[in-house]
This record gives sequence, structure tokens and C-alpha cells, in this order.
Amino acid sequence: MRVVIRLDKMLDKANMTQRELARKTEIRVPSINEMYHNQTVRLPLDNLAKICEVLECEITDILELVKEPTE
Repeated sequence: MRVVIRLDKMLDKANMTQRELARKTEIRVPSINEMYHNQTVRLPLDNLAKICEVLECEITDILELVKEPTE
């Protein structure tokens, strides 16, 4: 299992850019970009809370647990 960050879909839904989210949350643009492209290794909980507050969503709207295919 792995955690997938669905920030790209949430930003599309909110019609918001990465830069706008960064400005509203005071999170660095490179950090937002890593989350957007699902390349984040560590996600501070306070950043996740800020994103949820700005996007008016729940944590489960952003994070998804996906089962890895077995080979």
C-alpha cells in the first residue's frame, strides 16, 4: 500500500493554481509543487491542515491509500 496525494485534482476542482495555494497557505511553492506531482516524501501535518482549510476539504479528499499491484 502507498499514500497518493491528490492535490492536483483538488486544485483543479477549486480552480486554483499552485502559486495561489502557496500564497494563501504560506507554504513554499516548491513544496506545493512536490505535493502536486506526488513526489513528497514527508508531509508536515500543519501544512496538510492549512491546505484543507484553504481548499475547504477533508484530509481524505487529499490523501488516498492505494493498494500496490502484486507481481
